[in-house]
Amino acid sequence: QIAVQNPLVSERLELSELYKEYAEDDHVYQEKIKDLLQKYSYIRKTRPDGNCFYRAFGFAHLEALLEDGQELQRCVCYTGVSPQLMELIERVERRVCVCDIGVSPQLMELIERVERRVPLPELLAAFNEPATSDYLVVYLRLLTSGCLQRHRRFFEQFLEGGRSIKEFCQQEVEPMCKESDHIHIIALARALHVSILVEYMD
Repeated sequence: QIAVQNPLVSERLELSELYKEYAEDDHVYQEKIKDLLQKYSYIRKTRPDGNCFYRAFGFAHLEALLEDGQELQRCVCYTGVSPQLMELIERVERRVCVCDIGVSPQLMELIERVERRVPLPELLAAFNEPATSDYLVVYLRLLTSGCLQRHRRFFEQFLEGGRSIKEFCQQEVEPMCKESDHIHIIALARALHVSILVEYMD
């Protein structure tokens, strides 16, 4: 039912659509929406399947790259079998071929669409193909896991329950449909050398 009602990534929606999701007498949320309206003109929704952070980031980044050729060229180095990517992936102890991660037809097709400056609706349609979108999610999860393990001394101080970084990655990062938290966001931003701004409604 969720798959039928919610696309992986939605079309652009007016940010004012958020008013419909919160009670009119809930002044805290109503004021937050007013604040967001001062900063943004639209939103996109993602399917609430546990992969929403990676999908939201993945598509937002590709959408931004359509308008920034210089950033696109910098990003491309992370999609090929670059030394940076190999170093990250090699730290993820999984039975995944590094070469397959680097030259996946699905991932390269997305990048090539951006390089060709395809219309945004075409990019959105491609991203909403489950095989393509899910592969990008896997790729981003592996990058996140690799960064966490590469910088384990820094990230271990944020873990609870006595788990090691390796255990955390195996249980909370690499599997599909696992929700993300601050530690995932920080690691992915660090791996790709980008900034990620998170807006909270609560």
